Amino acid sequence: MSETPSGIRIGIDLGGTKIEAIALARDGRALFRQRIPTPVGDYAATVRAVADLARAAGAATQSPGSGTPSVGVGIPGATSPATGLVKNANSVCLIGHPLERDLSAALGQSVRLANDADCFALSEAADGAGDGADIVFGIILGTGVGGGLVINKQVVRGPNAITGEWGHNPLPWPRAEELPGPKCYCGLSGCIETFLCGGALARDYAEHSGLSLSAGEIASAHGDAAAVAALERYINRLARATATVINIIDPHVIVLGGGLSKIPQLYEAVPALWPDYVLSDTIATRLVPPRHGDSSGVRGAAWLWP
Repeated sequence: MSETPSGIRIGIDLGGTKIEAIALARDGRALFRQRIPTPVGDYAATVRAVADLARAAGAATQSPGSGTPSVGVGIPGATSPATGLVKNANSVCLIGHPLERDLSAALGQSVRLANDADCFALSEAADGAGDGADIVFGIILGTGVGGGLVINKQVVRGPNAITGEWGHNPLPWPRAEELPGPKCYCGLSGCIETFLCGGALARDYAEHSGLSLSAGEIASAHGDAAAVAALERYINRLARATATVINIIDPHVIVLGGGLSKIPQLYEAVPALWPDYVLSDTIATRLVPPRHGDSSGVRGAAWLWP
């Protein structure tokens, strides 16, 4: 592939079990989409798979003389500014490798990498639920709890490549029964992630009821007093945690993604509690579901190129 831009953007979402590619036209229309399994635990095979998928997307959308599409890749981790190597990745086979350099070499063109939560936030800011807002904070409530900050449709990257990692701060204003908090994989206890991740709601319900339900079942179990109480605790914790985001960043929009973003009660109940924690007489920040749903990550990877 050459370096001549075509106006078509290719996005790759590199996940732990699947790799998804999309090709977007200038106006954001999807021209190509494909998913393949991730070669789990095999770094070299992963590089080949991503490169092959990008080439397939390019071949399907290029016309003669149109130039080469740009390629952006979202990963479950970050590239260290100090070393150029992947760090903090859930897909551990990526850690310690120069993924951006290796993908650029495999494709013969520059490739841009970003954290998958950054890609989610960028997608929703570019043409999603945060379109038209100057400051958008995207939140992933999934296996982990991630975040990404977009200002004026540009991903904010700090010197440590950890902008938006709100999930590894302690749960704010903790109650006695929340201390010291569950142990987090990062080595600390009581991180926001341990209270708000995909398994946290189910774990909290099980601890109080002795029963087992999924997060979705808890959210819809209106006649189950233990389920109602567990959801109320989750809502209060999410309200406290997002209130600190508002106090620090003051975003116009907070967009929720991940499996727990599908709980409809969050979007009214959480903002209703913000006045107890946000240092402002009025709160104009909106809490919204994603417009692009599960496709936001891969679309955001494509939008990494302006």
